[in-house]
Amino acid sequence: QVQLVESGGGLVQAGGSLRLSCAASKRTFSSYVMGWFRQAPGKEREFVAAISWSGKSIRYADSVKGRFTISRDNAKNTVYLQMNSLKPEDTAVYYCAATQYGISSDGSRYAYWGQGTQVTVSS
Repeated sequence: QVQLVESGGGLVQAGGSLRLSCAASKRTFSSYVMGWFRQAPGKEREFVAAISWSGKSIRYADSVKGRFTISRDNAKNTVYLQMNSLKPEDTAVYYCAATQYGISSDGSRYAYWGQGTQVTVSS
C-alpha cells in the first residue's frame, strides 16, 4: 500500500503560480511512476503530468505544456507540480497517483491515489 497526501492548493489569481506537493508513505517510492490528474466540477478526470521513477521521462497534457513542471525528490518521497501562468480553466481538484507500470496518461493504470487538493484560479 502507498498512501499519498497532497498539499499546496489554494486560491490564486489568473497568471499566478502555485506549487503542489504529494508526499508518499512508502520507502519504495522511487520505484513508482507518479502522476498528477485533475477533475473540474461536472467534468471527467483528466491527465495533467507524469514522471518516471528516475525523473528522466516526463509527459504532460497539451493543455499544461510549457506552464506546468512535474518533478520528484526520491530522498523525500515527494513529487511536485509547479504551476505557472495559471488560468481559470485550471480550476479543479488535483490528485496525485502512483503506479508500478510504465509512465502513462491513463488513470486506470494508477493503483494508488491521494485525497486531492483544490486549486481555484480567479479571473
